[in-house]
Amino acid sequence: MAYVRLPSSPSITVSASAGIGLRPQHYGDVLITRPKVGWFEVHSENYFGKGGAPFYYLEKIREDYPVSLHGVGMSLGSVDALDVQHLAELKGLIERIRPGLVSEHLSWCSFGGDYLNDLVPLPYTDEALVHLIGRLSQAQDTLGRQILVENPSSYLEYDYSTYREYEFLNELSRRTGCGILLDVNNVYVSCRNHGWDALEYLQGIAADRVGEIHLAGHTVNRVSGQDILIDTHNRPVCAEVWALYQTALQLMGAKPSLIEWDTDVPALSILVDEAKQAASYLGAGYEHAA
Repeated sequence: MAYVRLPSSPSITVSASAGIGLRPQHYGDVLITRPKVGWFEVHSENYFGKGGAPFYYLEKIREDYPVSLHGVGMSLGSVDALDVQHLAELKGLIERIRPGLVSEHLSWCSFGGDYLNDLVPLPYTDEALVHLIGRLSQAQDTLGRQILVENPSSYLEYDYSTYREYEFLNELSRRTGCGILLDVNNVYVSCRNHGWDALEYLQGIAADRVGEIHLAGHTVNRVSGQDILIDTHNRPVCAEVWALYQTALQLMGAKPSLIEWDTDVPALSILVDEAKQAASYLGAGYEHAA
């Protein structure tokens, strides 16, 4: 199954370059300095509605840069019905902004109309797969385009899972036509927390289905004598994640790559420097990787 962009809303393609997450404290600096980054990504839900200052700045920045939309509230894994108002808002935003990429998470965050303050992973079973296939297909059909689905960071496992996480993502992509957003920091965090093999994960993911890569920082918490890595997005990408990113590029070729920084947000120049480092790896010939 393949999804094409709506002909009435042509998008500007996000190239295999390095971008950064657009945050409100940087709106003015972006318009003044025009940083040398490939593209910007925003959280979709922050721009639902008909206007206001955030949307004004997004439209201005959209005149000069490709934009991608990254959702956190669709709750694809929930047992609640998909929120049709949420989908309608997202579709309207897509038609106005014409993003190059649209993404969501392999997780759930709502139950009975109430929302959690985190994204909770799913058990990787046939039952969960069938559930996700139906909901993701509904979302893509409503939007008229492909959604990239991101691997979560996780701090627990389900004993009854029958798929490895990358196997589950591959099968979901094969059966729905969705793409994969590979968050390399999440791979590192989850593999460290659960004792998974990060190289096996990267070798196992369907490289041709990966449409975007995320990079971010994490923190290490000491709990009951054990280190637990938390995906906090509040610091630079660590050396181990940069190394894993280079491995991913060697295996998959160059992909649009984003620096995420959501809390304790620093000056714009810090994010641009992180993007420059990602760009240096993207420019190392990985576009020709097998």
